[in-house]
Amino acid sequence: MATGVGHALVSSVRNLSTLLDSLLEEACSVREDGQISVRDLLNAVGRRTYGPILLLLGFIAISPLTIIPGATWLVALLIVVVAVQIVFGRKYPWIPRKALEFEFQREHLERGIAVAAPWAKRIDRFVRPRFDVLTQPPFAQLIALICISAALVSFPLGFIPFGPVLPGLAVLLFGLGLTARDGMVIIAAAASLAGAIFLLFRLWNRIVGVLPDGWLPTI
Repeated sequence: MATGVGHALVSSVRNLSTLLDSLLEEACSVREDGQISVRDLLNAVGRRTYGPILLLLGFIAISPLTIIPGATWLVALLIVVVAVQIVFGRKYPWIPRKALEFEFQREHLERGIAVAAPWAKRIDRFVRPRFDVLTQPPFAQLIALICISAALVSFPLGFIPFGPVLPGLAVLLFGLGLTARDGMVIIAAAASLAGAIFLLFRLWNRIVGVLPDGWLPTI
């Protein structure tokens, strides 16, 4: 069982860099078998805070962790679960136990952190509290609904290489905006989701082509 930040309930995550620092500290304290679970990741970022959890899920969605079979759809499902709770005003997020127990090798997380770290520092230079009205109710509930849309878009795009990147980036930016109380990041997230929907529209017939006949209609 992980220690240190692994027992955090309240998040110390403020931006992308602090997210990666928390995850790296958790990765260094995992079991001897080198496995790490979704529960460990959520504990690292704070189990009682929605913004950092969405930030974490968005990071996973665009990281090398998605090479793990089924990871793309698991992350999309978790985004839906978390975002629905924001819509209905649940104080603390709840995650299904089966999802919490999903495990993978630590090296996948470390590889993702190594790739993301330089970009995180560049992005964080532009992140600061502004237009924070966009991060508060009722806008927070609207953001949650948009995150649900991004997750739903990820399901069909998961059949296309790198297809889920844009919706994953949208969720990451929404999580970053909520965490840092930066309304400009929220606006950027909305633009990213618009790009994902446009991509889905353009690739729809190709997606249908890789599925069994009759699963989805062509357009």
